Amino acid sequence: MAHDVRFSDFTRGEKARIAAKTARMTMPRANITKLRRDIERIEQQAAKRKNGK
Repeated sequence: MAHDVRFSDFTRGEKARIAAKTARMTMPRANITKLRRDIERIEQQAAKRKNGK
């Protein structure tokens, strides 16, 4: 997770998307790398919104 982003900085939708992607990581045929990149992208969006960039 980005260093300056806390869980409370995420929107409800972002929290739900992160939870869903994390749950999908437990599936046997999941593409962990892609899901991890998706979560990192969500974290970056939240960091940009928090820092006003």
